[in-house]
Amino acid sequence: MAMPTTSNSRMIFIHQIVQQALTTGYLTIEAEGQLRSLLQTTKYGQEDINAFVRLQQAAMTGVVQQQSREARACS
Repeated sequence: MAMPTTSNSRMIFIHQIVQQALTTGYLTIEAEGQLRSLLQTTKYGQEDINAFVRLQQAAMTGVVQQQSREARACS
């Protein structure tokens, strides 16, 4: 299985990005881009799929705010 990485060679996983967003209650534009890239370019396991579903639910219920939506609302 291919391991996801960032440009600085530090491995990053979907569930790690999700955990950060759930902890802070905020999903940055950068993190959203990382998620998009990981979902399109890597093989991921059940833990990452479950985490992504949790993030979607948290965003829909307002538990996590999305910076990208705030930016659109202001323009």
